[in-house]
Amino acid sequence: MKLRKWQSECVDKAFEQYLNGETHFLTLATPGAGKTFMASELANRLLKRNVVDLIFCFSPSSIVSQDFSESLQRKTQERFDGLMGSKGRSLTYQNLQFLDVSFWQLFERYKVFVIFDEIHHCAGSNVENANAWGEQIILNIQDKAKFTLALTGTPWRSDTAPIVLSNYMHPSNKISCDFIYGLAEAIKDNVCRIPQIVAVDNNNISVVDNEETKTFNSFKTLLCQSIIPYKEVIENTAVIKYVISSAHQRLTSIRKESPNAAGLIVASSVEHARNISTLMKTYLNEDSVVVTYRENEPTNIIQEFRHAQSKWIISVGMISEGTNIPRLQVCCHLTNIKTEMHFRQILGRILRVTGSKNQEAVMYMPAEPKLLEYAYRVKQDVPFEADIVKFEKMKLQIEDKVNNKISTTLKFDNKKIKLIQSEIKLGDTEVSA
Repeated sequence: MKLRKWQSECVDKAFEQYLNGETHFLTLATPGAGKTFMASELANRLLKRNVVDLIFCFSPSSIVSQDFSESLQRKTQERFDGLMGSKGRSLTYQNLQFLDVSFWQLFERYKVFVIFDEIHHCAGSNVENANAWGEQIILNIQDKAKFTLALTGTPWRSDTAPIVLSNYMHPSNKISCDFIYGLAEAIKDNVCRIPQIVAVDNNNISVVDNEETKTFNSFKTLLCQSIIPYKEVIENTAVIKYVISSAHQRLTSIRKESPNAAGLIVASSVEHARNISTLMKTYLNEDSVVVTYRENEPTNIIQEFRHAQSKWIISVGMISEGTNIPRLQVCCHLTNIKTEMHFRQILGRILRVTGSKNQEAVMYMPAEPKLLEYAYRVKQDVPFEADIVKFEKMKLQIEDKVNNKISTTLKFDNKKIKLIQSEIKLGDTEVSA
């Protein structure tokens, strides 16, 4: 596999800086750009030129850790299982707290190269303000590794804490990166797809509370008054049915040209994920794979889905960051986590360009104010004028069987968002409760 232009330039620059006495290198590359392959190439160059003896990689999840291990193994033709004779090991950040003295002694005996994937998970400019993972890096790796490479697609933390091993520019307080490869460049280079973001809204919302009825013309006006929490909106059956129906229709269209294209739904909880899966089967007659921390082998589930032909996978905190499933082209943001970092990581799952004929990348989400703000920032990253953000109004018909009337109101009863009877129509797609 040939290096892309940005990957080659990044490897060259990092290698040169290491040879000139720098010990740390930070790469910011947009999600889906190919950071894993770039890091593996750099590791191989350092290893083959005898600049380092061992390579360790730390990443935020077991599936990403496994991907790194396989990538390093392919590139170097060496083992990375941590056993005798191997050239290193790929671990999760969770492992940091359980490594014993014998492991840390390797840094004293050998020239060690350490890769940190999605380094923003590790906080701390010193031990006093560090989180658990950042503390271990500061104490055991920062001044003991021969070289370190930090990778990120979102160079900030939602809690604004400093990122470990990082320097900041003043007065902007933005992280100082050694190499930057943004979404605009990736789209120009045909490395990433042009995203489309569909914000689902409703202009006829009714909230009944203690016999008092209030009406709202959008999710924004509803949520700004704090009458209904956002969590209740994304768990509402009518909202779920509309979002997944619209997303499923788009995926079906994409699969006419790209038969193995798939969709990702990011849910807010295990119960939420199960409910979405049930609704998908009941109203769309579509099976879906559910992967959460409660599954026995979540990594295996993701690996199987990666190479399967099945359409949908529903995740709770398992696929939103770093996980490489290139055939994903549609995603639904139905989680109650509303940070820009999480938003961009979810969007990043569908941006990787593949050899498929159709290269659409579409995210569906409720028109929540913060999410819209993030969506318009993504639009600013696109290198030309494009209609990135689109709005889609929910078309609800609620049947009042007692009074024999038809209403188009999305009704919230006693703040619990209980929709009595609904019918959703999307072109040729019809979904009825």
